Amino acid sequence: MTAWVAGSGSSGPSDGVPGSTDATRLGPAPGESVAGYLARTRDVPPGPGPRPVLVTFAAEQDVAGAAALVAGATPREAVFRVPLPRVQTALRTVTLGPVAPAEALRLAEAQAANRAGEQARTTAGRPAAIAATESARLAAGCACVLAVVVETDPATAPALAARPGVRAVEVAPAGARFAALAVSPLLPEQTGTVGPVPDDGPVPPP
Repeated sequence: MTAWVAGSGSSGPSDGVPGSTDATRLGPAPGESVAGYLARTRDVPPGPGPRPVLVTFAAEQDVAGAAALVAGATPREAVFRVPLPRVQTALRTVTLGPVAPAEALRLAEAQAANRAGEQARTTAGRPAAIAATESARLAAGCACVLAVVVETDPATAPALAARPGVRAVEVAPAGARFAALAVSPLLPEQTGTVGPVPDDGPVPPP
């Protein structure tokens, strides 16, 4: 699955594989109004299920909180993002293994920490400093789960969206494949128009 970065507005660079031309996009488009995106997520594409559903949280969750918010659906992918004030951080999408949701998210969090650590070792300057802090916080079990892509019947979307802590639930069109998703979740600080987030703050130490 590809973490699609909506310009510089989607936190920072994705560490996913570039999306293919036939990818199904989930998440707001650059320049789209947040109100418009939230409104269109309430229109469920017709067709049979189950299918991919992007569940985006109002604020980043720890793994236990994220597992609770998607309970009843089958988690397939998690999008991690370390929130740092006025610092762009990466969207790190990790495929979840076939184990209990909380355990799958814990294993994915460790994988995301390893990816950030590798980025810190292979880059320099500000990007390396940001990645080092991301790696340390993910390894420590931060509240860093921004969204989860689940597999579920579209009929469950309203109930998922009504859970406190869930900001948006977007159902993919019928026939969408998990291997061909381009995912860019709405960020908690995006409230007006989807666009660049600030990247002028100091990088906290790891």
